[in-house]
Amino acid sequence: LDSIRCQSWREIEVLLVNDGSTDGSRDLCLAMTRLDSRFRLIDKANSGVSESRNLALDQARGKYLQFADSDDRLAPRATETFVRAAEITGCDLVIAHFYRVAGERQARRGHIKTGGVMTRREFAEQMVKAPANYYYGVLWNKLYRRDILTGNDIQFVSEMRWAEDLVFNLRYIQYAERFVAIDKPGYYYVQNPQSICHTQINAATIVQNKLQVFRYYKDLYARLGIYEEVRPQLYKFLVDIAESTYPSGPFKKAIDEAKAYWKEHQSEK
Repeated sequence: LDSIRCQSWREIEVLLVNDGSTDGSRDLCLAMTRLDSRFRLIDKANSGVSESRNLALDQARGKYLQFADSDDRLAPRATETFVRAAEITGCDLVIAHFYRVAGERQARRGHIKTGGVMTRREFAEQMVKAPANYYYGVLWNKLYRRDILTGNDIQFVSEMRWAEDLVFNLRYIQYAERFVAIDKPGYYYVQNPQSICHTQINAATIVQNKLQVFRYYKDLYARLGIYEEVRPQLYKFLVDIAESTYPSGPFKKAIDEAKAYWKEHQSEK
């Protein structure tokens, strides 16, 4: 919260969603609202991250939207860098490199290395090169236009417990027209072994959600008219999970098909 409060870009509203916490988080949030009028506390019964974010989306009033997770932090000029990039280029999505922090170790992460404005197709062609990359999947290294979200009823899928961020991004990309990548990291993603993704998600959930994500990928690239061209990369996205945790039941057929397709196209290269 301190890293947000100290941002060089001052014209912000900060919505703190307390999802029924019992660890004293609410008291910290309440103290911040008393210290800084730009911060507002939203209390709700525990129902998960997707419904919490949707509630904040409904109440947000800014031109742009930026997300932050409670165990991470922002560089002092992160928001300013995002907003200036959006204003100068007129882009609908700004995406940036970030730092991954594990204990005392800190590593820079990203994917698109060249700047400049991209079309939806150009951005999607970059994304398919690394469909499971955090760079594309997460929320916190991006800036969104609120009118695109509200105008197209884009919200988080509450039924998903893994990759809900990625599905949100895939839906948003279908309506955004101009994209810009900046290589200056502004966000510190702190790996937390007690986070939801480490403690409350099992292999079966990942497989099920990955199949759902695949459908959103397929829809996006079919709309762009390049699905057949990128299908091997998307099937590789499905195969990756099967290498370590082989599913059964209704998921086995889809994974088997993906594995066969991927191996066939690998042999053609």
